[in-house]
Amino acid sequence: MKKIILTCLSIALFFAACEKDMFDPAIENNLELENAYSNASYAQGLLLNGYARIPSNNWSFNDVATDDAVTNDRTSQFLKISTGQWTAINNPLDRWTGGRSAIQYLNLFLSVSDSVEWAIDPKISRLFSDRMKGEAYGLRALHMYYLLQAHAGKSPSGELLGIPLLLKPETVTSDFNIPRATFQECIEQVYKDLDSAEELLSLDFEDIASDAQVPSKYTGVNKDDYNRVFGFYFRGRLTSRIAKGIRTKAALLAASPAFNAGNATAWADAANDAAEVIDLKGGVNGLAANGRTWYLGTEVDGLASGINPSEILWRTDIGTNNDLERTHFPPTLYGSGRLNPSQNLVNAFPMANGYPISDLANSGYNSASPYAARDPRFQLYIMVNGSTAGTSSTVINTSADSPTNDGLNKVETSTRTGYYMRKLLRQDVNLNPSTTSTQKHYVPRIRYTEIYLAYAEAANEAWGPTATGGHAYSAYDVIKAIRTRAGVGTTNGDAYLESVKNNKDQMRVLIRNERRLELCFEGFRFWDLRRWNANLNETAQGVSITNGGFSIINVENRSYQSFMNYGPIPYSETLKYNNLTQNSGW
Repeated sequence: MKKIILTCLSIALFFAACEKDMFDPAIENNLELENAYSNASYAQGLLLNGYARIPSNNWSFNDVATDDAVTNDRTSQFLKISTGQWTAINNPLDRWTGGRSAIQYLNLFLSVSDSVEWAIDPKISRLFSDRMKGEAYGLRALHMYYLLQAHAGKSPSGELLGIPLLLKPETVTSDFNIPRATFQECIEQVYKDLDSAEELLSLDFEDIASDAQVPSKYTGVNKDDYNRVFGFYFRGRLTSRIAKGIRTKAALLAASPAFNAGNATAWADAANDAAEVIDLKGGVNGLAANGRTWYLGTEVDGLASGINPSEILWRTDIGTNNDLERTHFPPTLYGSGRLNPSQNLVNAFPMANGYPISDLANSGYNSASPYAARDPRFQLYIMVNGSTAGTSSTVINTSADSPTNDGLNKVETSTRTGYYMRKLLRQDVNLNPSTTSTQKHYVPRIRYTEIYLAYAEAANEAWGPTATGGHAYSAYDVIKAIRTRAGVGTTNGDAYLESVKNNKDQMRVLIRNERRLELCFEGFRFWDLRRWNANLNETAQGVSITNGGFSIINVENRSYQSFMNYGPIPYSETLKYNNLTQNSGW
């Protein structure tokens, strides 16, 4: 058996700290797989590699490869792929190596878990084995989802393919020249793994109060021993609730136009999966009131260890830093202003009365005063000319005739569109070299708003805007709740929403736009456009403001080919393995 080198031991130390019958992992383990049977820390290290390789631990900001934004970083790989340099060799969206490596570690873990002595007491050892197997199945499903999102596609013959299905660990004697399974076979395996995860895991990792609450399958286990394995010490690890959220993400992908290979129930399935998560949250009334501002200090600073705010289903650990602000603050706040929201995105925000700005008869939009009376989310998420930002509420002048470096194209860290990103950034961070400060941040892996929007999209496609499919709410109900929370249409009964609620096509446009606004800058737009088979080549625009006058400018053309709705299999892999069919066009 080849040697397995653990690469995430610092994570293992964190997660294993509270598990009593386990050894602390060494600084480095170069061990044969058989050592896992008697070394629980080594076995757990295999599992923790699955966590370490989750690709959402940091923001990708691939929004700059879409119509939502551009970047002023001329070396950005996303800039390069959006302007004609995306190839099977140059692919910053590649998840092949990380995802396949994670699955290998998880398969290794699953091959040994039942034989590991997790604890001296065999009843407790079974608890540990069940819980960690549940985590492994859920993580394998998650990594397979990310692999499908990035690499599934149509073969030259038109067949919709996924990835090679690997459910057992590979060894030096394995046949590595495995063909890709169909997309449907892959998505069914994702669901099967999630079924296993939900069966083995508790809904949440929280202590129970009495022996009577111990699941009946664990006869003879008391509450203290159960809490030792399934209690609050393990908040942050994958749970049954999180597995349901992963299922929602996968089902939405599988129902989408680019990936639905004729499954007539796919949209209904996706809506039902999302509804299961939403019902656990309390239905439409469970939509977090502060869901727009989950990243601000009032929502982050008071969080206890492992606790999620109401908007968050799953998140990373909290870190104290100023990395986001240093990268994205405007130059006058000592930032690099990297992500510049587009005029396209600005135009997507409706007026506060709910009407699109293009509806001149009803919206009240004034092109001479384009930022007045807009959707409150607009200036919460985007800095415009005249916005204030930072600890001193500095006025940001983005005009072409600005006297500061915040102005349009003034220096290499200036905006290229006339806008800067505000969302995700904490305005109480100070980057002044003489008084630099840091603040707490985390990255959500799954937000509840994402789940609500998934339901709205799927329910509208399956049953229409106002039908419920047997649930207590419709796509219309969810979108109304999201817009009401945002402060949109609250003075006129959201007349625009009422005007489209009986038209499936018009509601689709609105739902997709709400998704664009609510999830902007969080790495969704690129994947959404592709799964919808939507136009990837909309030119990113900006605004040039001179002497108070507004002129729309073209900032960056997009240069995607039609086959790029699907990403490539890495070129090096197709060279090595002739059974590994490349996606058409690549």
